[in-house]
Amino acid sequence: MTKILLTGFVPFLDYKINPTMKIVEKLNGEIMDGYEITGRILSVDFQQSAQQLKQYIAEIKPQIIISLGLAGGRFKITPERIAINIKDGEADNIGYTPVDESIYDDGVDAYMTNLPIRNMVNRLCKEGFPAEISNTAGTYLCNNIMYEGLLYAKQHKEVRAGFIHIPASFDLAIQHGKIPGWNIQDLITGIRLCIEEAIRVSSCDVD
Repeated sequence: MTKILLTGFVPFLDYKINPTMKIVEKLNGEIMDGYEITGRILSVDFQQSAQQLKQYIAEIKPQIIISLGLAGGRFKITPERIAINIKDGEADNIGYTPVDESIYDDGVDAYMTNLPIRNMVNRLCKEGFPAEISNTAGTYLCNNIMYEGLLYAKQHKEVRAGFIHIPASFDLAIQHGKIPGWNIQDLITGIRLCIEEAIRVSSCDVD
């Protein structure tokens, strides 16, 4: 069966809950149009998370790679357009704080996703879920993992890869106190719709 690798992250910074974990756990093992979703959780550690992603890709050999990240403060589901070759930001969960570092010294400046992000946004909006394309995945772990996934897709032309940022869930919004939140079931449904669009386009490639 054709595989989809879906990843999320553990909690980080002052976000004591990470709703990407619940989404990944809920969708893990689900079969959609002949594609099986395999969910995995990544650490918030620049070096370890990159190695984890590579290991999961080697084990699963996915046709589609979709990584999820929390964007606390965003109101919409936002598929990302581009990942850049930079690590910079606050400390990860082991205290590493990169400043103006390259992900790869000899890497290209940026990679564009080959997921059907416009289709995803259109589908989400049609179904009543606020969404828009984002043109920055930042320079923290989300961008780092997106870059790794797109690098793999660049090297394996049959693979589609990308990243989707989600708003906080209600429980995180309440715990945090200063960010908007969504119902977790709406977040799960929204990501499922995005996966459906990725499958539809990927299946056309195979046909």
